[in-house]
Amino acid sequence: MFESLLVANRGEIARRIIRTTRKLGIRAIAVHSEADAGLPFVTEADEAVCVGPANPALSYRNVEAILAAARDTGAQAIHPGYGFLSENADFARTVEAGGLIWVGPGADAITAMGDKINARNLMAAAGVPVAPGTTEPAADLAAAVSAAAEIGYPVMVKAAAGGGGMGMGVATDEAGLRTEYDKVRSFAERMFGDGSVLIERYFPRVRHVEVQILGLADGRVVALGERECSVQRRNQKLVEESPSPAVSPELRERILAAAVRAGEAVSYRNAGTVECLLDPTTGEFFFLEMNTRLQVEHPVTEYVYGVDLVEEQLRVAAGLAPTFDPDALAPRGHAIELRINAEDPKRFLPGPGAISTWNEPAGEGVRVDSGYVAGNTVTPFYDSLMAKLIVSGAIRDEAVARARAAVAQFEIAGPKNNLPFFAELLENPEFLSGDYDTGIVSRMR
Repeated sequence: MFESLLVANRGEIARRIIRTTRKLGIRAIAVHSEADAGLPFVTEADEAVCVGPANPALSYRNVEAILAAARDTGAQAIHPGYGFLSENADFARTVEAGGLIWVGPGADAITAMGDKINARNLMAAAGVPVAPGTTEPAADLAAAVSAAAEIGYPVMVKAAAGGGGMGMGVATDEAGLRTEYDKVRSFAERMFGDGSVLIERYFPRVRHVEVQILGLADGRVVALGERECSVQRRNQKLVEESPSPAVSPELRERILAAAVRAGEAVSYRNAGTVECLLDPTTGEFFFLEMNTRLQVEHPVTEYVYGVDLVEEQLRVAAGLAPTFDPDALAPRGHAIELRINAEDPKRFLPGPGAISTWNEPAGEGVRVDSGYVAGNTVTPFYDSLMAKLIVSGAIRDEAVARARAAVAQFEIAGPKNNLPFFAELLENPEFLSGDYDTGIVSRMR
């Protein structure tokens, strides 16, 4: 195992990674923007380097500044967390070319799965189910109209280079397609520097289920169960749970096997997630995309499978065997994660501000991965995620009950927060039944 690690991220995920480095005796080096100088991840690291101003393009996405920080501090490896540079293949290549260890999948795998159209085609060739859709970018509006007519409305208009629920729109007819195509293309060019657009079948009632995979140092790819991610606002996740209430043992076997095939198709190493859409009526599932990084929601898998995924990432990067037996993976109990965001609980609009009160819940089966403490300020420069509240129980009902109690105990004053939304959700009959889909939040509002 290497002796020092630079964490090229911020907030709760930087703090989470540092927790594992401390357990393993690895020296942790944090990089931070000027705006984040007072956050816990900076003070908890063994060493910290300011890499630029608040603007993430000049700090957390500043490749030269981050590599200089690694050189100056003698870091042996870099962990990118999620977001920012985590799925930047050029950055991964540059890190390795500089003689550093990249804690993540190979650059070729990142490139292969970073383009949604290329990824769809690769998955289809590997025998992974994909939804009806285009096999190449819709070059112009006429091509998009033609493709939609062949696929059948409604359709999803998606940025080929997008991710995280961004760059997507739904069209129920040609008029809507014309509007969404221009909107998505413009957004994709502005946000991703790539205006390529794909057209896919849209499923009005669908569940979002993903599989955690881990490519081991010996070349094997294993699956550590599935996560249900259907509680979303604007195509972005708010709640995740594992196992999924919608997945039977037979379906679990099929979807995990497909996820392993997906990883094997690109010789995947390290942690990744294969995201799928599940038709709850037919039990059919379709490949959506692959996230070539650690996911925000990885803690629910850690609870259910009894592994430290960050530690496993570090072991793979160092060429070491996993701490668990890959042939004896089995889920135990149930876990739920709630994303505590600085946002209005009704309209989900960002609500940054200074934190005057921050009291985290505690107790059996309760974990909080937070990026802030009282006295910190949630600034408008970054994602609104403040913390993740993770609960576990022997069965789903016990996990839900613990989540309900933990939400009631969590005290945050200052910035707006979505704790009231979670209090409402955890009493919602549809959620409690486990028979919900991606439209649950819109039906609550």
